[in-house]
Amino acid sequence: MNNVEIRNNVKVIGKNNAPTLMLAHGFGCDQNMWRFMLPELEAHYQIVLFDYVGSGNSLLNDYSKKQYSTLEGYAKDITDIIEELQLRDVIIIAHSVSSIIASIASIQMPDIIKKIVMVCPSPCFINIPPDYEGGFERSDLEELIELMDKNYIGWANYLAPLVMGTSQPQELIGELSGSFCSTDPIVAKAFAKATFFSDHRHILPHITCPVQILQSSSDALASPRIGHYMADNIPNSELRMVEAEGHCLHMSNHQEIIPLVFKFVES
Repeated sequence: MNNVEIRNNVKVIGKNNAPTLMLAHGFGCDQNMWRFMLPELEAHYQIVLFDYVGSGNSLLNDYSKKQYSTLEGYAKDITDIIEELQLRDVIIIAHSVSSIIASIASIQMPDIIKKIVMVCPSPCFINIPPDYEGGFERSDLEELIELMDKNYIGWANYLAPLVMGTSQPQELIGELSGSFCSTDPIVAKAFAKATFFSDHRHILPHITCPVQILQSSSDALASPRIGHYMADNIPNSELRMVEAEGHCLHMSNHQEIIPLVFKFVES
């Protein structure tokens, strides 16, 4: 096994001896997606950036399909980095599925992970009647995975506007599509299955740290009702609705969410 910092392409920037913010990217993305928020964040905090194994500029040689077929496997990347860097009092800002990955890590490290900011989270993307609407029928998601096998570029070009929001600038949609395309198809398929077919609703009551949920008012992947569901089921949580379209507030609406993040982190 390679050194964790090299394995996960870890970068530590910002202020020394300041509170530590760890930024956890979502499915099909990498640490570069945080760049819009970085100038303001690194002026006040120590920032830890990383790529999950299989994403971005991580070491693909260290990829294990067995480990990364579950979100618990991705959570181990987070806990490994925290241990390697000997971090204390960590606040994680997590996008989409990383909100659940960070939650798993926080349950394992309750004395170290002190707060989580969740950007457009969902504990389960599947509709489970009669009491839970995740947004998708299982058959729809199975078709999406099938499309990955048949036409990988077509899959990326279909998913990117759905995730980013069709009203967002074309360059952001194009960047997301390109990021999907640059991910190894075997890695992407395993991460997609772990993301879209898992159900982590049961862990929500066990998240003990304070949580801020940043919810887009129009999100094709995780609707406002999912934000309300998470706020209702995470004991120490606050829900902040952001008037926006899309699933990537940290890219499309960074000006609106940065003050909310600052207020939560400092509270």
